[in-house]
Parts: sequence; C-alpha cells; structure tokens
Amino acid sequence: MFPDVILHFEVGKKSSVLAVEEAMKDNQLIFLVTQKNPDEKNAAPEELYSFGVLAKVKQILKQTDSTLKILVEGICRAQATEFIEGKKFLKAKILRIESKESDLDLVHEALLRKAKEIFEEYLGLSSKIPSDLMTGLMIQKSISKTADYILSNVPLEFERKQSLLEEVDPVIRLQKVVLALVKEIEILKCEYEIGLKIKENLDQSQKEYFLREQMKAISQELGEEADPFSEAEEYRSKLEKLNLPSVTFEKLKKECDNFSRTPLSSPDSQIQRSYLDLCLSLPWNRSTKDVIDISKAKKILDKNHFGLKDVKNRILEFLAVKKLAPDIKGQIICLSGPPGVGKTSIAKSLAKAMGKKYVRISLGGVNDESEIRGHRKTYVGAMPGRIIFAINQVKTNNPLILLDEIDKLAKDYKGDPASALLEVLDPEQNFEFHDRYLGVPFDLSQVMFIVTANDKSLIPGPLYDRMEIIDLYSYTYEEKFNIASKHLIPKQLKRHGLNKRNFSISDEALKILIECYTKEAGVRELERKLAALMRKAAKDIVAGNSKTMKVDVNNLKSILGPEKYKKERLNFENQIGLVKGLAWTSVGGECMPIEVALMKGKGKLQITGSLGDVMKESAQIAVSYIRSNSEKLGINEDFYKNLDIHIHAPEGAVPKDGPSAGVTMTTALVSALSKTPVSADVAMTGEVTLKGKVLPIGGLKEKTMAAYKEGIKTVIIPADNENDLEKIDDIVKNSVNFVMADDLDTVLKHALVN
Repeated sequence: MFPDVILHFEVGKKSSVLAVEEAMKDNQLIFLVTQKNPDEKNAAPEELYSFGVLAKVKQILKQTDSTLKILVEGICRAQATEFIEGKKFLKAKILRIESKESDLDLVHEALLRKAKEIFEEYLGLSSKIPSDLMTGLMIQKSISKTADYILSNVPLEFERKQSLLEEVDPVIRLQKVVLALVKEIEILKCEYEIGLKIKENLDQSQKEYFLREQMKAISQELGEEADPFSEAEEYRSKLEKLNLPSVTFEKLKKECDNFSRTPLSSPDSQIQRSYLDLCLSLPWNRSTKDVIDISKAKKILDKNHFGLKDVKNRILEFLAVKKLAPDIKGQIICLSGPPGVGKTSIAKSLAKAMGKKYVRISLGGVNDESEIRGHRKTYVGAMPGRIIFAINQVKTNNPLILLDEIDKLAKDYKGDPASALLEVLDPEQNFEFHDRYLGVPFDLSQVMFIVTANDKSLIPGPLYDRMEIIDLYSYTYEEKFNIASKHLIPKQLKRHGLNKRNFSISDEALKILIECYTKEAGVRELERKLAALMRKAAKDIVAGNSKTMKVDVNNLKSILGPEKYKKERLNFENQIGLVKGLAWTSVGGECMPIEVALMKGKGKLQITGSLGDVMKESAQIAVSYIRSNSEKLGINEDFYKNLDIHIHAPEGAVPKDGPSAGVTMTTALVSALSKTPVSADVAMTGEVTLKGKVLPIGGLKEKTMAAYKEGIKTVIIPADNENDLEKIDDIVKNSVNFVMADDLDTVLKHALVN
C-alpha cells in the first residue's frame, strides 16, 4: 500500500476483521503494515515492519460471516512508535510522515519525464499490467505521487517495495524507482527473447510434425507398404539414446533427415538404410567389464598350453600392469614364431582370461587399403573396413582383436594396408579412427590388439616400432609328447566320436610318430597324423571289423605307411669336407649340411643348392680367408690355381640365404683342402670375416633346438651370442655342449678331428 492509492482487498483474519469494524465506529482510519514473513498466520508485533501507510476505509462489503472485502485510500506514510496488543485486535501509536514537496526545477522536471518515459516502455513490454495505467501517470505533477503511483503498479519484491516506502525524500525515491524499472525492463527483454526462441522451436516442431503426418497419409494412399518417415523417426529415437559426440550426432541426424526425404523407389534409399542400420548398431558406448585375476589367468593358460613358460609369464605381467593401471593404452603385443606353436590360441586364452569378446581378423594376402579403412559410401557395394565390421560383430567397443599373419600383408596399386594399420595400432591416433564408410570418428583406444607373425623381419618398420614382440619358439620332443598326450589326443578323440576305451596309442608309438612322421616347429602336422589314425579306427569300428584299436610300434607303419623322416644323420661317420651347419627358417631351425668337393682344374668356384647372394659371398670369403692363411693352415697356397672347388648345400629345391653359414663353409673347405675329417657330432653357426673373426647371428634358440633334435653333441656358436643361451630350453642346455668361438681358430680346433 502507498499514499494516494485506492486499493480493495479481502480481510479474513479474525483480529483484522474486528479492527476494521472498530475503525468504522470511529474515524475509519487504519494503519496498514507488511509482515516480515508472509507465511506467518498470527504475526506478533515484532514480526511487523514499523513503517507503513495510514489509510481510510471507504467501503465495506461483507462476503461471508468471517470475511470482508474493503476499499481503502492511502493518506500518508506513517511509522508506528508503539504497538499495543489488545484482547481482540492490535493497536498502534503512529507518527504521521507528510511528503515534502518542493518546486520543480529543471533537474527534477527531467527526472519526472524520464520516469514517465521508462514506465511507458515498461508497460509496452509487460503483458501483465494494463496499458491504460499510463493515463493515470501522465496527470501526475508531483515527484512523490509519481513514484508512489509507479510503485503501486509494478510487481516488485515486497522487501524492495518496503525499502522504497520507507524512503521519505521524494527525489531519491523516484531515482530508485527509475533504476528498478530499468532493471525490470532488461529482465522483460530477456524473457521476450527466450519466449520468441521457444515459440520458433515449437512452431518448427509442429510444422515438421504436421508435414510428416501428411506424408504418412500420402504414402498410405499410394499403397506403399514401407514408410520412410516412420523408419526415419525410429532411427532418430535410437540416435537420441546413443549419447554420441555432437559431430557424430549431427552427421547421423542429417542422414536420418535425408532418408526420410528419399523415395523408396530410389536406389539411394537402401544405401542410406544400410548405412544407418550399421551406424546405429555399433557399440559406441557399450563395453564389457575386464576381469583381471592373475591366478585364474594362469590356470587357463596352463590348461590350454603346455610349455611356453616365457610367453605365459609375459602375458601374466601384462595382465598385472593392466590391473594396476587400467587406463594404460598403447600396449600392442606381437606374437612371433613358426606355424603351429600356439600364437592364435594364446590370444584366445587371453581373451577368455580377461572376460573379453574375441574376434580374429586374417591379414594374409590383404592388398587393398579399403579392407582396413572401408570404402566411401558413394561407391557401389561400399562396406566398412574389417576393423569396424569386427567391432560390430561382437557388439562391444573393448574386445580383443587378433590381427593374424601381419607379416603376409601385400601391397599393390590398390594401396598399402600396412600404412592403414598405423592409425589402427597407434594409441595417439586410434581414439579417432576414421573409417571411410562411417564418415565419423570411432574410438578404438579401448580395443586390445594382439598381432601374430611367422617372420617378424617381414613386418614393415613403422608397424614393428609400435609393437612389443614376444617370441614363440619351436617345441622340443618332450613338449610335443606332452602336448599330444594331454591336449591333442583328447581333442581328436572327442572330434571323432571315440574315447579311451576304443582307441589308444602307446608312448613308444607316439614317440615314433613325432620323430619319424613329422618334421615341424609346431604340432599341426602331428595333430593331422593323430586324426588320420582315429579316422581309420572309426572306419573299422563302424564297419564292424573291430571294437577297439590299439596303436603300438608293431602296427603303426601298417596304418600310416612308411616313415617319412629317417634318423640317418646320427649314423654319420667323421668325413672330409662335410660339416653340419645350423639354419633358421620360418618353420623353425634346420640342420643343414655343407659339402665340399675338390677336383683338378683351373681354380673354378662353383656354388649350388639354391643359395642366395649372401651365402655365395660367404663362400668367396671362405676361399679368401684360406688363401691368406694357407701357411698357418698347412694348405698348398696354389690350391686356387689347380683345383676346382664345388660347394653344395643339399635339398637344392629349398632356397637358402643368410650370413650365418660362413663358419660352416670355411670349416668344410679347410677340411677338404687339408684332408682332415670333421667330427660327425659337431654342428656350428656364425658369420665369418676375412680376418677370421666370428660374428653373432640370430635365431639361436631355433638352431640349437634343431641340433638337439638331430642328436648333435657339440654346437659351436659365436662368443657374442653367449647371453642368448639364457633363452634356450633347459633340456637343450643339458644335452648339448656349447663352444664359444670368437675366431676361426677356435672353430677349427673343435670341429676338425686331430
């Protein structure tokens, strides 16, 4: 309530009704004040503001027995000096505060005009206040009355109105009113702009809704069974639930809109449908929880794999680090080794141990970059790359993906798939992997990649640099025997519908099967031979010829035929010009003899056995070394003039190359020229220089394993390879005597007889 303002309101509180009735008996004056707490029903005097308005009751209308509607007119400001609580109602001693008006000067006149101007602007923006209030304001000439008139018609907070009511100075009061109006105008402008945006969005949504409904009706009238608009709405609803990054969301939303506008008869309709089906089915935010239990993982690895101690330890170390640092990224493991040693099954066991989904991608022979990155959607028959396809297949964004045979990637005019894999396997890039078909980035940083290779030297350098290599080596005879008895035989029995009661193989027969029917680094051929035995057993049992089959030494040959590999090398005698060399191949180590024959001639050097350039150069180095050291070796210094030399490596159909045959060729040549036999139970490996130094070589574990399998008792290796003996199996160390050679003198001393 403000002075000079007429107001009507209801009075419902009993004490207030009695107060109004008492005022009507006397001078009709009441004192109107505001409660400090509007929610308080029976406010005590201390809960009332002392500053209020003295008013006169003009009219009373009794609505009910307990409610009055009164019309009052404000007279002047007043301040209660004392509240007196009566039995029925509250009285107050008040001090009347008359308004102090002064003559209008130019400043006051400007303030008055500005207040009216701002109030007019406020009325134009506010929809809650009648516009005819401006007429009542224009007739006001007093600063005090103008301020009170505006305050009585503007919905401000009651605390602010109370503070303005208590302001006695009319000029200061009107200034504060103007500031309050300016703030309210800014608020109203913001509300107006927000309202416009909401209305525009609602209008657009309603417009789209009606248009879609009309298009649905048209489709139904045309008899079209499928409805692209309904399908587009389904795609949109699925899209809303995926919680995608803004760029991806906007791209797919645009595709949904394009699909809704594409006629069903258009070829683009099916292309867009396939694209949206793939994008919306991808596991953008769906992952499985990794379960990392070292003891459980160890049991799984031991159950599925015999031996491979170093590999298992490295896998367990990897899991331990993953448990301590779950967010670590960038560990790309490459399992390198010959075929059949368990690279693929190790990866499968790791996925099982971690509770991850497993998917295998074969890279052998892949020569098209689009196989990795996908084709652009504009091409006919476009599809995503193998990586995205595999992730969509397992429906989780953190599977274990095995990239098999990465060393057999090809390269031609269609692009370089190895270069495309750089983005996949680089943790600094793969969190935003761009498949051309998708057209939006997909996060591959949660995927665990395991890579396999037979020959790590064939892996492109940039790819090799991104991986941690774990080498798997050839199996020993004991390991093959245990793998066959504990894993392969039970597996094949189940596969062929047999059991231990109707099929058995003796340990002696299994030993012959391993040594005389297979020659490999792994166990695949061994498994095939066991399967052949069981097929024959199954045939005899089904035909009724027998109820069981027991394979032993006596009947193994009649079932499988003659032995393929004979242990002839163990019976070699000490011979002149014949030395056993050790070679590394992609299927493991090999014992490779080198033969030298001397004939009268004119010093011609002939090298055969499908040898590469490096091995041919080793033969030339051997001749030059002997010529420069002929006196020390006791060899005729003119041997190269009157003798033809023929160096041959048997199994000529098999290509051979590398520098590690240098000591073998030199020893064989010295033996032939000095007519000194070479010990039959000695094998050797190492690169040789013109000065007779023996240089280190690679693949020592495979080479020594081959020597062990052939029954070699002494192996001569470069002295610089001594540290590599730690990687060699204990059974090889215990069976073979290793000689460390740093020059050819040491080699010849241990290789030549007498």
